[in-house]
Amino acid sequence: MNPTIDYYNRHAAAFFRETAGVEMAALQRRFTALVPAGGLILDAGCGSGRDALAFKEQGFKVAAFDASPELARLAGEHLGQPVAVRTFAEVGERDAYDGIWACASLLHLPRREIPGALARLWAALKPGGVMYVSFKEGQGERQKDGRHFTDLGEHELHALLDTLPDTTHREYWTTPDSRPDRTETWLNALVRRRPAAPDKLITGGML
Repeated sequence: MNPTIDYYNRHAAAFFRETAGVEMAALQRRFTALVPAGGLILDAGCGSGRDALAFKEQGFKVAAFDASPELARLAGEHLGQPVAVRTFAEVGERDAYDGIWACASLLHLPRREIPGALARLWAALKPGGVMYVSFKEGQGERQKDGRHFTDLGEHELHALLDTLPDTTHREYWTTPDSRPDRTETWLNALVRRRPAAPDKLITGGML
C-alpha cells in the first residue's frame, strides 16, 4: 500500500480528532462566494470531512472522496453520507462540479503527479466553476512520519495553474496554519474555469 495512505489508515482516529474542529470559515467563505447557491461541490481528498460538512450545512450539495479507507469511513459518519474511497488518479468525471475544494490534499502526491491530478480535477469542473487548492509553502519533496509531502513556492504554484486551459479569475494568498501548535505557512489559490460560450443564435428560416 502507498505509505501515505497507510499512515492515514493507521492514524485515522487521531487525525480526525486533530482536524475535524479546525476553524476554516474564512477560507471556506472565500471559496463559496464564487459557487452558485445550492451548487455541487467536490471535496477532493476530504480528510475528516470537516469542510464538506460545512458546505453541506450552508445548503450546497456535496460529494467527497479520500484515498484512505479509514478516513473515508470516519468522514462519511461525520458528513452523514457516503465518502468514496479513491485517489486523484481515479477522477474521471467531466463538467460535473460547480466547485472543487482540494485543501491540503494534492500536497501528498509526488511532484511529477500533480499536473495530471490538476488536469483531471479541472476537467471535472463545470465551465464557470471554481477550484481551490492549497499547499505548504516551501521547496521540494520530503518525507515526514511516513507521509510524502510536496511543498511549493508561489512561482511554482503559478506555473502549475498556468498549465490549465481556459482559466479566468485567479487569486493567490498565504495564510498561517490554523492549528495553534503549527508554524507552517500555506499557499492558497482560487481559479475559475471560463464559462461556456453562449450558443450562437440561429438566424434564417426553420430547418
